[in-house]
Amino acid sequence: MSQWKDPGAARREKAWRILRPVAAALLSIGLVALAMIGTIRYVLSHFVYPVDADDNTPIEVVIPSGASASRIASLLYNARGQDEPGLIVSTASFKVYVDFTGRANSLKAGTYVLSRNMTIPEIVNILSAGNEARRVTRFTIPEGYTAAEIAQILFETGILEDQEEFLALCKDNTLLSAGYLDAIANASDRRYALEGYLFPDTYEIYEDATAAEILKKMLNRFAVVFSEEDAQRARDLNLTTDQIMTLASMIEREAGVAEDFPRVSAVFHNRLRQGMALESCATLSYTLGVKKYTFTESEMATVSPYNTYRNKGLPVGPICNPGRAAIQAALYPEEAYLREGYLYFCNMNPKQTNQLVFARTYEEHRRNVVMYSPFWD
Repeated sequence: MSQWKDPGAARREKAWRILRPVAAALLSIGLVALAMIGTIRYVLSHFVYPVDADDNTPIEVVIPSGASASRIASLLYNARGQDEPGLIVSTASFKVYVDFTGRANSLKAGTYVLSRNMTIPEIVNILSAGNEARRVTRFTIPEGYTAAEIAQILFETGILEDQEEFLALCKDNTLLSAGYLDAIANASDRRYALEGYLFPDTYEIYEDATAAEILKKMLNRFAVVFSEEDAQRARDLNLTTDQIMTLASMIEREAGVAEDFPRVSAVFHNRLRQGMALESCATLSYTLGVKKYTFTESEMATVSPYNTYRNKGLPVGPICNPGRAAIQAALYPEEAYLREGYLYFCNMNPKQTNQLVFARTYEEHRRNVVMYSPFWD
């Protein structure tokens, strides 16, 4: 007996043999299309689309001479100083693009103003066109210099053409923009409102930098150095940031060696707690604009908000721009000298040592003065 076959199945099998290659081809085309779409999306997101199409904030980038494509990619990626895309999505995408287009060696040194709404091709076009680099210079401000002395340094080194513009800006306390700094209510009573906050350091600036740009750089450095922890320590001492900086400026000018910084601080803290006049020669020197070890009775009677012989408490503001060691000493005075109640200090023989001699009582202090004052002329 013969087996019956379904004629429809035979037709379907024959049709499948014909359609299978077509289906396979269509599936392959679909997979290729998906891959192409993924590739296009990758290319668009990494090379065409900017980091942030809505952000046109200008960002200055300095490309140094001889920088490789990898170095330039890193500078562009970290242009905002944060661990996130700055001007490009990734360093790899930038390097792939300049290598693929053969423009890795056409990128020029210079100072550029770019933004996050630029694509990599746009950025590469700008860097390839070039921009003459702004010349850079350095200056160093020693610890304890006043605003006037800083202005003189900048003038003598050719960085400033006009000292008066710089000093006029030093009277503007609105430049103190760091959020945690205490407001300076008595700025009009001070010689310079920014005195104390122009942090002594070595700075690198453009040769054509303005006085305002130089001041902002120094103030920004202070805002980094004086931490929130420091501000909290000041509050723990029931002092404002401004009072700490005033105290630090006095310590900077009074102490000549590192070990004396916290000891001088302890003396001033003890005097403040007892309501005594601070009687700091450094504040009188600032008042009179002189540098010397001894003063006459009439000089000590000079009417000035900086004169701590005539006025009790801290002077109206800082008398110089202190370094980190003096600030630290103002915040953390010598515990032993606090505990033992030291209230006096004076110079020894300045020609032999910058150390100070300390005393608990006025009688001890007078003996020290008698011993060492012959060397102060």
